[in-house]
Amino acid sequence: MSAISDETADYADWERLALGVLRKSGVTEDRPVRELLSTVDYSGVPVAPLYTADDQAPAAGLPGASPFIRGAGDTAGWDIRQRHADPDAKATREAILTDLENGVTSIWLAGIAPGDLAEVLDGVHLNLAPIVLDNGAATEAAVDAFLALPGDDKRGSFGADPLGWQARTGEPADLDLLRRLSGKDSELRIATVDATVYHDAGASDAEELGFAAATGLAYLRALVGAGLSTGMALRRLEFRYAATADQFATIAKLRAARRIWARIAQVCDVAHLGAQVQHAVTSDAMMTARDPWVNMLRTTLACFGAGVGGAAAVTVQPFDARLGLPDGFARRIARNTQSLLIEEAGVARVLDPAGGSWFAESLTDALAHAAWDVFTEVERAGGMAAALGGGLVAERIEATWQRRADNIAHRRDPITGVSEFPHLEERRPQRAPAPPPPTGGLPRRWYSEGFELLRDAAEAAGTPTVPLVTLGPPAAHSARASFAANLFAAGGIRTVHSGPESVTEGVACICGSDRSYADEAAAVAVQLKRQGVAKVWLAGPPAGFDGVDAYLFAGCDALDVLRQTHQDLGVMTP
Repeated sequence: MSAISDETADYADWERLALGVLRKSGVTEDRPVRELLSTVDYSGVPVAPLYTADDQAPAAGLPGASPFIRGAGDTAGWDIRQRHADPDAKATREAILTDLENGVTSIWLAGIAPGDLAEVLDGVHLNLAPIVLDNGAATEAAVDAFLALPGDDKRGSFGADPLGWQARTGEPADLDLLRRLSGKDSELRIATVDATVYHDAGASDAEELGFAAATGLAYLRALVGAGLSTGMALRRLEFRYAATADQFATIAKLRAARRIWARIAQVCDVAHLGAQVQHAVTSDAMMTARDPWVNMLRTTLACFGAGVGGAAAVTVQPFDARLGLPDGFARRIARNTQSLLIEEAGVARVLDPAGGSWFAESLTDALAHAAWDVFTEVERAGGMAAALGGGLVAERIEATWQRRADNIAHRRDPITGVSEFPHLEERRPQRAPAPPPPTGGLPRRWYSEGFELLRDAAEAAGTPTVPLVTLGPPAAHSARASFAANLFAAGGIRTVHSGPESVTEGVACICGSDRSYADEAAAVAVQLKRQGVAKVWLAGPPAGFDGVDAYLFAGCDALDVLRQTHQDLGVMTP
């Protein structure tokens, strides 16, 4: 392979070398390399393999100035916000005080009963630590209970989100709630536009942003209708988004969200007041119940993306959130993740560190346009309440979820510790059950759920075993045997290496090299069938060998393979 020097390398050199690699891998399409290597995300945004100055997006402005793509212009760090949802008031109070003594700067109370707020917040300095309420149908009662607590200079948000509640439960939104709350306090924020409900249902980033913009506009109209000026109404809103382990997508999503909201403020003739206040929460949908310690890595990446993306507040979900109520250790790791990124890594010391990146700027621009299309589609349908009630939101999300689910099943979207590199010997921590979330509206989904249900079923059946019938020496079969073992383990199925003569029932999988397959695969498969094996798999591309029933290969539908194997082994799968 010829070398090129740093002084002479250019785009044409990269294109020529990349094309050479593609041709060696069997790609024969006569298209530009950039097209051959580009992908399209769930928002319909093309993502290229390489970006140059030719991909520079329109100017993003300055930090702290409209259109606020580059953030608020503050290097003090973001607000470390911890979520609490334990209905035990005493336990929650103790956990809150521990958090506030160890780096947390604001508290998010999710579903805490209004009557328990006095006990939960006893000892909390409400003029120093902002409190964000999240009470769904009980929002007004929670607000009254909160305002009745001692002190006149409270900080935080009422957390009213009637359209979010409609999305979660299917109940019609009470937008008049915002009018009733608008006169209760002049400083606290009134509404939270919580877009995580759409993310958790399977929405794309563009859909999450478009639905958030439509919801925010509905709340803006309601507050102005209640007598607030447009500027005051803008100041009383906060937006909540999901941050994922795809750090670049998270960065672009938050930047694009600010651009969209700034455009809405500009149309309202208050462009200078269009700085969107953002609360980023590490994604629930990406969290796993299996190998939950890997969630620490996912949430660290998500928190980094949220910080770089310019979120004003960030919540890192504890690694054990899928298992029930997080314990003190998990909450400690969650808050220390943020402290480390702020204090040790210095993520907040640079204004908009993604600014000027050809990739980040291009992705931000493309995502903003895709999200604006979603927003205008909702507005044409009559607004967010009508889009929820008429099924537009659910239909769009379902279509996106089907694409995502197909990629997960084929392991094109890998899930470490679940669909890839599962650990069958893991001992998961036990946690007290968390309060059940509201139901009746959009579904709540986890990317790992399909594989985890199979793992649960296999464990309940005693962890069944599939023999790997290996051909030739280890050097010839180890790669495909490892591939097969990893795939079967994703469904909770143990594997053992075996010779063909010792397998007399159930399911078996032949593993070897292309040469050993040509010489032996058909004969071994026929032998296995003659000995009583009901299903014979072969690790490799479909080749039509006699006696082989099906094939395991990179890109196969892993979930379908595992469901078939469960059925063949008599495992009761939900």
